[in-house]
Amino acid sequence: MGLKKTTVMVDEEDLALIKEAAAREGRPESEYFREAFHLAALRTRRWDEEWDIPRLDFGGPVTAEEIDRAVSDGVADAE
Repeated sequence: MGLKKTTVMVDEEDLALIKEAAAREGRPESEYFREAFHLAALRTRRWDEEWDIPRLDFGGPVTAEEIDRAVSDGVADAE
């Protein structure tokens, strides 16, 4: 993957936070910006085909209380 240089205007306070983090973690500031651009690019992706996500049928609506109870039971069983 080739890199291309660009200029971006950013909020001064955000830039100060990036500079502090870069100094603290010993990373170049540019890594933070590349990561941010990559995340923004991923958010813009769209797919032409339909996703094959299975539909679950629980025989009727599931209440918040039933979900809480199932999670609690699962945690108790794991311990």
